[in-house]
Amino acid sequence: MTSARRRVQAHGDGREQAYRYHLLRVATARYQRDPAHLEPDELALAERQAEQSLALEELVLASGEAIGVVISDDGIAGGLATIAERYADAGEMVDDLARNGLDEAALRESLRRELVFDAVMRRVGARHVAVTDDDIERLYRESPERFVRPEQRTVRHILITINDSFAENERAVATARAERLAATLHEQPERFEELARAHSECPTALEGGRLGTVPRGRLYPQLDAVLFDQAEGAIAGPVETEVGLHLLLCERIQPAATLGFEDACERIRSVLTERRRRAAQQTWLAELKRSSNPG
Repeated sequence: MTSARRRVQAHGDGREQAYRYHLLRVATARYQRDPAHLEPDELALAERQAEQSLALEELVLASGEAIGVVISDDGIAGGLATIAERYADAGEMVDDLARNGLDEAALRESLRRELVFDAVMRRVGARHVAVTDDDIERLYRESPERFVRPEQRTVRHILITINDSFAENERAVATARAERLAATLHEQPERFEELARAHSECPTALEGGRLGTVPRGRLYPQLDAVLFDQAEGAIAGPVETEVGLHLLLCERIQPAATLGFEDACERIRSVLTERRRRAAQQTWLAELKRSSNPG
């Protein structure tokens, strides 16, 4: 048993089960595994974070702001239903809870505590100073670089993989296939979607090879360099990356542009509101911690 676990157990079974819920939540969020399957260093980190989040939850739930916060049975049932969706059936969920030192009653109580915590933090965050039109205009004027949309290109590709373990994907064979497709497409570019569906070895083949609209830096560097040098409607390749040979179709070019104030206004309001909401919460938590530890 770790020192963290011993310290928690010293506070009794109720806190132990609350801690186990926090530990399970941290482990699955950070590592996508339950605590029993973590490496020792991962478990130690998860335990520290679980203790910290539990201590913060206890502090908030003991505050005056939490008085009168009532969570409905429907709210808890909704949380249970969301968790239950991860399992094949109710029996599997019960078994997994037991492996993590929990049962349905403990899970319900942990969800209630979590929902009270969230409600209190929303209440505190709602007290932020309102964002004014002047605030929005000032940010737009003082940070114009934040409202520049970079150049983007809409692209499709055909992927031919290279794998010497398979005769049809040996380098020479794969290269010849890609070059034949390139020759066909230079003569008949309108067939790109058709040929992508028939020959591409990427899951995007189902969508005619569509990769979507991308800015620089989204694709492999080799593809970026070629794509952002293509004319609209041009076909390029084969271009080799670590996953194979690509043929590229640059369907559309969206030049860089500055977002107008009217278009940016609501986005700025949302960003500033969220920033002030978080600041109000952090200030309140800092004051709460100081008052709980006056020394």
